[in-house]
Amino acid sequence: MNHEVYRMLLTEDYGLEFLIVLPEKIGKRLREESEKAGVSEEELVLEALSKILNEPLDPETRVEIHLKLSEKYMRDAEDFLLRRDYAQASGKAWDAAAQIVKALAVKEGRETRSHAGLWGYMDELAEKLGEIELRHLWRTANTLHQNFYENWMPAREVELAVNDVKTFIEKLKIILSR
Repeated sequence: MNHEVYRMLLTEDYGLEFLIVLPEKIGKRLREESEKAGVSEEELVLEALSKILNEPLDPETRVEIHLKLSEKYMRDAEDFLLRRDYAQASGKAWDAAAQIVKALAVKEGRETRSHAGLWGYMDELAEKLGEIELRHLWRTANTLHQNFYENWMPAREVELAVNDVKTFIEKLKIILSR
């Protein structure tokens, strides 16, 4: 029987990770449902646990979760770069960018559960702030998302794009702290 191992950030202080082992069929369904819902697998598990345990997540907690997931995914992207797995590095960098955008949206009382929702929110944010660079950096993150599926970018371009996503995240962290 095949099992999948998932590393989750679901502890009270969000500083510890733990592993859960899922049967392959459940892991596959988790991936499918997370894609359909427009959320990460971790977010879907957390939402399910929140409902089952009758412990609603307040906006401040949701912001913190998205922020921690963004940081985790960026570390993962850097690890994949070191291993020269450029497709996985691309996917994790995209995940990091998407999570920081979700953190900002939640802070403003909005929810983004699709690519269109993320794009719409980023368009409004960049327009409101007059920050053209945010638009360019967001496009770069989305190029990495495409590269995750197609793996066509040269290695050096992936490395440069991941660095651009780091810049994007740092800029949004500053906005988030205001």
